[in-house]
Amino acid sequence: MATILIVDDEPLIRELIKEHLSYEGFSCLEAADGSSALARLGQGGIDLVILDIMMPFVDGMTCLREMRTRKISTPVIMLTARGEEYDKLAGLENGADDYVVKPFSPRELVARVKAVLARTMPRAATDNQTYTFGDLVIDVPSHSVKVDGQEAPLTPKEFDLLVYLANNRGIALSREKILQQVWNYDYFGEDRTVDTHIKMLRSHLGNYRNFIVTVWGVGYKFDPEAK
Repeated sequence: MATILIVDDEPLIRELIKEHLSYEGFSCLEAADGSSALARLGQGGIDLVILDIMMPFVDGMTCLREMRTRKISTPVIMLTARGEEYDKLAGLENGADDYVVKPFSPRELVARVKAVLARTMPRAATDNQTYTFGDLVIDVPSHSVKVDGQEAPLTPKEFDLLVYLANNRGIALSREKILQQVWNYDYFGEDRTVDTHIKMLRSHLGNYRNFIVTVWGVGYKFDPEAK
């Protein structure tokens, strides 16, 4: 079963999350701040991080940015007390896979954990495809994308989104379908989540940004013939 690192400066919150995840069979570790979390992540063996934003010493957003700078691609679910759009978008832009607003339902959090893990854990063992569209190369085994010979700094979620679009090239995909397949859930998802990631993904693709076509009234499609 997967190992979850719970990062929150409130012991009662950590205990609540641990209780519900342990009941579902997950192995849980704890950290009280971002610095301790980074030290534990450096030892490996973590399948997912539940990361609070508001913490002393090293806050959650700083911890997330440092994780991605260090090329630690472990999936992250952010916890935010305010629920403001800024926190949500900032988390997504810095490489978070999902977010939950405090106070949260433990059952909802468990559902999100399962959804993220279902998307991320099987991929490494099953997907060995490489896509080449001119000088845009999507190498799934190495989890990398090169644009005109230069590696694009995609977050794990941006990478998964691009692979899904490329694998379904020429097909108009609704936002709901993208949420179901890339995020592996629909009820908890928001259209804005997809739009935000599409915007960030396009910004990394340079001259190939137009390959991701907006299909008005539907969603998006990947079209390597688009100009």
